[in-house]
Amino acid sequence: MPCLARLAVLFGGLVLAVSAQAADVDAESYGYPLTNPFEATIATTPPELRPALPDDSAIDQRDYSVRLRPDREFELLANFWPVTRMHYRLARQKGRAPLVFIIAGTGAHYASGTPEYLKKLFYGAGFHVVQLSSPTSYDFMASASRFATPGYSPDDAEDLYRAMQAIKAHHPNLEVSDYLLTGYSLGALNAAFVSQLDETRRSFNFRRVLMLNPPVNLYTSISNLDKLVQTRVQGIDNSTNFYDLILAKLTRYFNDKGYLDINEAMLYDFQRSSERLTDEQLAMLIGASFRFSSADIVFTSDLLNRRGLITPRNYRITEGTRLTPFFQMALRCDFDCYITEQLLPMWRARYDGGSLTQLIQQSSLYALEDYLKGSDKIAVMHNADDLILGPGDLGFLHRTFGERLTLYPLGGHCGNLNYRVNSDAMLEFFRG
Repeated sequence: MPCLARLAVLFGGLVLAVSAQAADVDAESYGYPLTNPFEATIATTPPELRPALPDDSAIDQRDYSVRLRPDREFELLANFWPVTRMHYRLARQKGRAPLVFIIAGTGAHYASGTPEYLKKLFYGAGFHVVQLSSPTSYDFMASASRFATPGYSPDDAEDLYRAMQAIKAHHPNLEVSDYLLTGYSLGALNAAFVSQLDETRRSFNFRRVLMLNPPVNLYTSISNLDKLVQTRVQGIDNSTNFYDLILAKLTRYFNDKGYLDINEAMLYDFQRSSERLTDEQLAMLIGASFRFSSADIVFTSDLLNRRGLITPRNYRITEGTRLTPFFQMALRCDFDCYITEQLLPMWRARYDGGSLTQLIQQSSLYALEDYLKGSDKIAVMHNADDLILGPGDLGFLHRTFGERLTLYPLGGHCGNLNYRVNSDAMLEFFRG
């Protein structure tokens, strides 16, 4: 899921009583100011309530690359893909320190906003940090994925694990005291499957694993986000499209301000102005962002596997190729369409798979329930008003994690990750 930094369904799952009670934080003591989950998802935390972070100039960091799929290089170059090697970012401390792997959310690049924020937070606390792109990002799909058809969580975890092993081997002189793992949104689900894989592979022996706003049922979360695109928005008709409406509001807002400055603080202030977006408009914005991420996955998976659904088989894309028609076709195929036309057939052919229900079960947290219940090193931080949750999801989290679940009352989808209270809790968990 995208933690849109940024950027419906309010669920009604009943929280079941369990013997080990989760840390449910009440709204009054929590102090997070955004009570609207759509606003929180987009605007995140007001700047004055965020933690102090080191500047980039104070961080010893570099981007590196490793070759994981040499067999695919000719194909990538023939189709003008500048991602023949998997890239990642490493921030290193001067001496021996724990290392945190960060797995990005749906479609996100390793250097996007949320991984960068988490990098600064953990680095400032004395950790080495490695930032990884999501298995659903086009760069990871092209350079690191074996089947370039993300969404089956065991496969995605295998690809991530191989990438992490390669990164470890790439820095034999890095002094690491122990390994930690985190991910946000879809990256949190990935982290759970990677952690289980490590129980037998033992390359890292993760001391602690932190899941931030994970989907419980992957299909439910995808459906929730896809439905947001279908929201009926007042003022949208045949002559005025959604983006015209948003642009007009922003133009009037900046005219009143007298200057142009687009950042997260602006988004928070914008929602306090007379031009503020309605819930329906916010929902549409979040849904549209997710639809763009889905289109990237649809296009990339089809092209790399030569399925001929979006681009004709053996069609060569060059620097001068006009991609707009292909992207328009990909946009018309939502995530449900991607699962039906690409993921489910691949899973059935490769693993003798059965129904869509079985695929969803094996790719969601349900598949790891016994492991998650018995692993004290894994914790979850989530929000009661998160847009990606569905009926019964909170009950599952309470039953499975007990006191290892911290449930915040507000924050939408990842909107409170950069709130001081949350950042302190993350550091406290990793320091152990």
